[in-house]
Amino acid sequence: MSIFNSLGSNYNLGFAIKALLGGAGSNLKELLERRYGGQTVLLFKGRQTITLALKSLELPKDSEIVINGFTCYAVYKAIKEAGCRPILIDIPKDDLNFSPQALKEKFNNKTKAVIVQNTLGYPCDIEEITKICKEKGLILIEDIAHSAGSVYKNGKQVGTVGDITILSFSQDKIIDGISGGALIIRNSEFRIQNSEFSDPSLKKQVLDCFYPLLTLLIRSTYNLGMGKLLHYLLKKTNVLSMPMDDSLYGLISLPKSYQSLALYSLENLKNDIGHRRKIAKIYKENLPSEILFEKITSLIDSSSNLRFPIFLDNCDGLIRHLRNNGFHLSDIWYDAPISPKRFMEKIDYGNDCPNAQEISQKIVNLPTHKNISEKQALYLSKLITEWLR
Repeated sequence: MSIFNSLGSNYNLGFAIKALLGGAGSNLKELLERRYGGQTVLLFKGRQTITLALKSLELPKDSEIVINGFTCYAVYKAIKEAGCRPILIDIPKDDLNFSPQALKEKFNNKTKAVIVQNTLGYPCDIEEITKICKEKGLILIEDIAHSAGSVYKNGKQVGTVGDITILSFSQDKIIDGISGGALIIRNSEFRIQNSEFSDPSLKKQVLDCFYPLLTLLIRSTYNLGMGKLLHYLLKKTNVLSMPMDDSLYGLISLPKSYQSLALYSLENLKNDIGHRRKIAKIYKENLPSEILFEKITSLIDSSSNLRFPIFLDNCDGLIRHLRNNGFHLSDIWYDAPISPKRFMEKIDYGNDCPNAQEISQKIVNLPTHKNISEKQALYLSKLITEWLR
């Protein structure tokens, strides 16, 4: 079977059948409230949780919300949808999360909240960031779409530190329910805003329930040519659900069938992360040190390791080489400071994040998900090492 970074990479046949059968009930909300300690609401997309969180805070119009300068457009747009202004903080040249010092330098009297994202699962310096937030009166929001199950240096679980925790259950996230998100208000001073929620369209729900099976068929027949053709046709006809577009920022409820899948993923989180850590260690031990960031590889045992990043010139050449050997890794996270690159023209960007821009041109993310074996990870490491030499 061909290996992809995404394209249903978290799914196997059992998950595909579960998605088709649906789920009549779920205690996902209660489990999240116990795990993260706060009032919880479930929504159809992770991006919607950001908008609802900020609206619930009742901040002044155009309040500034600080975010990582190496992130997804959905985060940026969700802040705008809440009537706030996203402020990008550049990352260091050897890390994927902004530094506490950079946060201090960005602060002004309009800054109201900070969103940390623990990029690709690798924990940020939460202790120092928390101190700054307390000193400056900032609301701390933990976006743990990449990092559910990670542990900070102080030993605390990611998602149990901030005033607010947000989760995404979208395709290829650590907790994968095909779609979905959760807003968890941990600070008792805040309350989730009463809002009207709509339901996702029936067409969208039907397409989503077939997504795991369709992607499984594509991946299993890709080398034979049939999967490649099927992938093209399903994308062309908009049958294959796409996780990232410029829509679905309204408040939409999460149906029980998606909740059931997210719960299933959450219940298997410990085993999933154990596998990801094994794969990440294989890469660390078998790839040349010059294409690794030591700050990241030192965190493997405390990270969810959503993907394993390497950094090199001529990424396109490596990606083509790996594609010829059955590894399809062209879906870069992230291919621009605010990714996908095609959305950069929609943001107010004045070369604010030169380090993020440089890293986005050098990063290739290697798969760590359940559908890559230790043997395949060793082979992938060998392919990369030979190509570099």
